[in-house]
Amino acid sequence: MKTYQEVEHSLITKYRKEIWRPFMKAIRDYELVKENDHIAVCISGGKDSVLLAKCLEELQKHGKIKFKLSFLIMDPGYQKETLTKIKGNLEALNLSYHIKKSDIFEVANKLSKDHPCYLCARMRRGFLYQKAQDLGCNKIALGHHFDDVIETILLSMFYGGEFKTMLPKLKSTNFEGMELIRPLYLVREEAIKSFWNQNEYQFINCACALSKKEEKLSKRYEIKKLLERLRKENPRIDQNIFKSSEKVHVETLLSYVKEGKETTFLDQFQKDE
Repeated sequence: MKTYQEVEHSLITKYRKEIWRPFMKAIRDYELVKENDHIAVCISGGKDSVLLAKCLEELQKHGKIKFKLSFLIMDPGYQKETLTKIKGNLEALNLSYHIKKSDIFEVANKLSKDHPCYLCARMRRGFLYQKAQDLGCNKIALGHHFDDVIETILLSMFYGGEFKTMLPKLKSTNFEGMELIRPLYLVREEAIKSFWNQNEYQFINCACALSKKEEKLSKRYEIKKLLERLRKENPRIDQNIFKSSEKVHVETLLSYVKEGKETTFLDQFQKDE
């Protein structure tokens, strides 16, 4: 394992193009960090959330905007060795942290034995908002990256029968004054893997035993494999999918939903008669 100083140096030198620049572009373009923010960086212990922590820490040290950070680990019921590995990585990277324990794994598996992942994700999100608010934060930062965004678009189309994307920031509907931000929104997953391999770090995946068994049966896994095949024929397929969510021609849609109200092409068609 490289020292935290070496990790920080490589982030803004060797991986400046692949990680630091897209990270900063998302911060600027989507106005994710503002003066006097207090951001709870939600760390699962995986490669994405730990990179997010280091990126935001570097921005705090060297950026022009003044803001506070709190590094928050939500323990949903990890095994002892899993938690030890998470702590070891964070300490090696010189990151201080708050650990908040819960029994979310147990509850999700009990209430939804066949499909606990959706319930687990919702419970974890609510838990993080609450703990972040308790720490005096006004934002939580999650480690979703560019590939997550692309996969979410395709998942919504192929399996949800609708067009939705994962936004770079959201206002909480249940916790007043709280926002969710995704600063790695434009960073590719391959760059994150390469960065940590280069710096000789290994991280946990989801520590839920059920998800490990079913990962290759999941729809997201199917989408990942589909994209791998499509990239061989069109290396720009990911960028094109992403751009399609920025360049939506509303006048060509059969219908769209805004604030719960559906508008169809017939509404405009009848206005033009």
